[in-house]
Amino acid sequence: MGARAPSAERVTRMNLLHVNDRAGEYPPSYYAATRADFPRLPPLLGAQRADVCIVGAGYTGLSAALHLAQRGYSVIVLEAQRVGFGASGRNGGQVGSGQRQDQDALERVMGKPDARRLWDLAEEAKGMVKSLIADHAMPATFAPGIAHACYHASEVDHARAYAEKLARDYGYTQVEPLDRAGLRAIVGSDAFAGGDIDRGAGHVHPLNYAIGLARAAQAAGAVIHESSEVTKIEDFAKPVVRTAEGQVTADHVILAANGYLGGLEPEVASRVMPINNFIVATEPLGARAREVLAEPVAVADTKFVVNYWRLSDDGRLLFGGGESYGWTFPDIVQTVRKPMLQVYPQLRDVKIDHAWGGTLAITMTRHPCFIRPRPNVLSASGYSGHGVAMATLAGRVLAEAVAGQAERFDLMARLPTPRFPGGVALRWPLLVLAMTWYSMRDRLGL
Repeated sequence: MGARAPSAERVTRMNLLHVNDRAGEYPPSYYAATRADFPRLPPLLGAQRADVCIVGAGYTGLSAALHLAQRGYSVIVLEAQRVGFGASGRNGGQVGSGQRQDQDALERVMGKPDARRLWDLAEEAKGMVKSLIADHAMPATFAPGIAHACYHASEVDHARAYAEKLARDYGYTQVEPLDRAGLRAIVGSDAFAGGDIDRGAGHVHPLNYAIGLARAAQAAGAVIHESSEVTKIEDFAKPVVRTAEGQVTADHVILAANGYLGGLEPEVASRVMPINNFIVATEPLGARAREVLAEPVAVADTKFVVNYWRLSDDGRLLFGGGESYGWTFPDIVQTVRKPMLQVYPQLRDVKIDHAWGGTLAITMTRHPCFIRPRPNVLSASGYSGHGVAMATLAGRVLAEAVAGQAERFDLMARLPTPRFPGGVALRWPLLVLAMTWYSMRDRLGL
């Protein structure tokens, strides 16, 4: 009898990990071209033992490894490719305020006391990024400021009202509302009706931040293995995590693979959907850079499929936009150049030097998914494009839960993250239908 064909979900997982990228290599992005030195780490070989085994060396896994090692736990991190290979090393680098959903929505869903706790957690998350960079002398810099660019007057009104709410109800006074002229003075584009700027938010070089977390985790005693794709987690009193060449027996397992987890844990896969997003880096703009952004801030707009951008240290425009929902990436330059030129038509003559994509993860509600899928296994993922700070905080919260201090994990776990309709098998085609509808609304300006 011939070999049994892999399941559709297993094929999806294999392709998301391998189809768009070379094994064991960072994608050819601007971030990879400017990354700090980080020697390749050996794969897991043979049978090992640890207090905690972590699957995935992105922000969540590396932060958990650091905080657990600082508590005295023995920690092994297994990464299928390289440290920061996934969304942690490819994203827009924006360190935003609050949760992915605004406080109005959280108050309706969770009530005002828990909404306040969630705001405080998010503020702690931003502070963590800043303090970790400083405390561990990471090869990254936190640059302050994120502007939010609104297309419609109603969105500008909402931005102003929300800034007032944050100041009144949460004591957060870092958001400055902007009219059309005020936003135009910062972003250099006539496409917007106004918006705001959050001086308490910021942005970082995402891959160098991930490398900084890895260095800090190693210094604290955590062991990281690259090129160590997890193939199976076996349920025993002490779970066994298997790769092609080794295994780890641990008291606790943390799943931190986000959009690349695939079918490794169906209870998470039913709630967390991988999607692809894309970024380009222009050639250095020289003196033209200040015509694009008058201040070294990051920007995000209000489209459903969000466009986001900032300048690099050497004066390139890093512009992200466009999504896809299949295995392979489209023509990235064509996908991203169109929204970039809608914002900055004056850049039609500018060359694109780098173009890359990556896979992040969303949930139906856009709340992060904190879950205990089985005994002695914890998972955090589905940050829905708001993961730089929140994934860093998730690592600390996971470490607390392993140590028996689960109050903050349980708060995050109360955020509703229902299963996608149709289960794992049908979630993808149903998502494509929904996203196509919202993308059409973006194109029509609705």
